[in-house]
Amino acid sequence: MDNAILSLSGGMDSSALLIKLLAKGYHVTALTFNYGQKHDLELKKAKELRLYLYRIGWQVFGYDIDLTDLTPLLNSNLVKGGKNVPEGHYEDRNMKKTVVPNRNKIFSSILQSVALSQVTDKEETIIAMGIHAGDHAIYPDCRKEFRDADYKAFVAGNYNAQKVKYYTPYLSLDKHQILKDAMDNCADLKIDFNEVFKRTNTSYKPIGDYSDYKSASSVERIEAFIKLGIPDPVQYADETGKVDWETAKQHTLNILENS
Repeated sequence: MDNAILSLSGGMDSSALLIKLLAKGYHVTALTFNYGQKHDLELKKAKELRLYLYRIGWQVFGYDIDLTDLTPLLNSNLVKGGKNVPEGHYEDRNMKKTVVPNRNKIFSSILQSVALSQVTDKEETIIAMGIHAGDHAIYPDCRKEFRDADYKAFVAGNYNAQKVKYYTPYLSLDKHQILKDAMDNCADLKIDFNEVFKRTNTSYKPIGDYSDYKSASSVERIEAFIKLGIPDPVQYADETGKVDWETAKQHTLNILENS
């Protein structure tokens, strides 16, 4: 099997990509990065998903990369010590506050090192990232221009780097389309879609082990499940405790109606 080095955040996009890689027959090494993000529930979810897949017969080699020495040096609402994470719709004004300077470049450099170390004479290795169309306007390091420039520098600075390729199949897709793709791949692998996605986190403001439904990242996820026509399998909550899917769904519909 060809090798795939995956950036697995624990969110829905990279988790969907993990399922896609398994469906395509890749030998997957998944790297999860702890950079001091407030939503570190996603780190727990990434591990839960890897363990679930292992229990049903799919081996994913997972590694947790600790970058928390950087945390106090990073200026972002998304990291511990930063200002509050914004609520509302996923839009420029809100989400630019969640940019972590050079985050994907840091991740890419580590992914590139691991990928290049797995290259053999007979096999190429891919670097898989779940960046998608909704990220482009807000996160410059999720754009194709950045990927191409970064790859060019990688090839220039390393031997045999041309044997490593980037794989970003969701670059032109939104979250609804990503979920549809994941549903198809789960069916191909005979994996329960809900069991996969209840082991993901998209909330930037989780409440304990539950997702919030008011932060912009949660609103975007809930919107995708509304379009898919099925309930989100994660459990939502607010300051008063757990809430049902209909409450989270209606909150998002109200935001969409007024945006």
